[in-house]
Amino acid sequence: MALHLIDKTAVEDEGSGDAVVCVHGLGGSTNTWTPLMAALGGMRVVRIDMPGSARSTGVSGVISIERLAECVLAVCARLGIQRGHLLGHSMGTIVCQHVAAAQPKLVRSLALFGPLIQPHDAARAAMRTRAAKARGESWAGMQEIATTLMNAATSADTRQRTPAAAAFVRESLMRQDPEGYARSCECLADAKPAELERITAPTLLVTGDEDTVAPPQAVRAMAERLGGVHGGARVVVLNKCGHWTPIERPEDCARELRAFLAAQR
Repeated sequence: MALHLIDKTAVEDEGSGDAVVCVHGLGGSTNTWTPLMAALGGMRVVRIDMPGSARSTGVSGVISIERLAECVLAVCARLGIQRGHLLGHSMGTIVCQHVAAAQPKLVRSLALFGPLIQPHDAARAAMRTRAAKARGESWAGMQEIATTLMNAATSADTRQRTPAAAAFVRESLMRQDPEGYARSCECLADAKPAELERITAPTLLVTGDEDTVAPPQAVRAMAERLGGVHGGARVVVLNKCGHWTPIERPEDCARELRAFLAAQR
């Protein structure tokens, strides 16, 4: 595995073959995708610690969805990726949509986990409140945020049957730099939708039946607007699963992803 630092953004580059570029969500990191690596065998997997998150907190200035999309495009350009598959989780799914709308020839397919077009108004307000807490209370605030979200964003079944998955979510959030996390929350609070009608890539949408960020009914409505000439996106709803689909149900996500990517070859 090669580790690149591209404009202060940490990027992991592993394997060879068709390129897959992975974009995590709010509070995530390159490790969001570790449970799905087995489904990406025989491919070149590029995982980005997005600006403001994990090892990329050194990126200064305001973070926006547009800036994150530009980061993905810059990584692809620097690493010589002219066409590839995009994987996104949560806020990363919005970033992937913006990339696919801006550069449709770059994007071979989209696999989006916990997908959303944009936050609703109540969620935007909650993001701003969370940003203020992270910035004002620093690490103590991050610990409280992490514990609260672990309970709210994972299913009861996950917490009871796979406590290591719930612990991963808490750890991923708790270890975020408070200021970087605050800026990322503000990014999501200000997110605007991509021009979905410009997206023509085949699309897979995976959510949980207990995902309150990307509820099944909203994901199905999203599918009707995505997929372009391919007749809409495929929707998969995982049972007893919350918002952290790749972490809560890795085997199910890997199976769906493997089949989806195989169909694109």
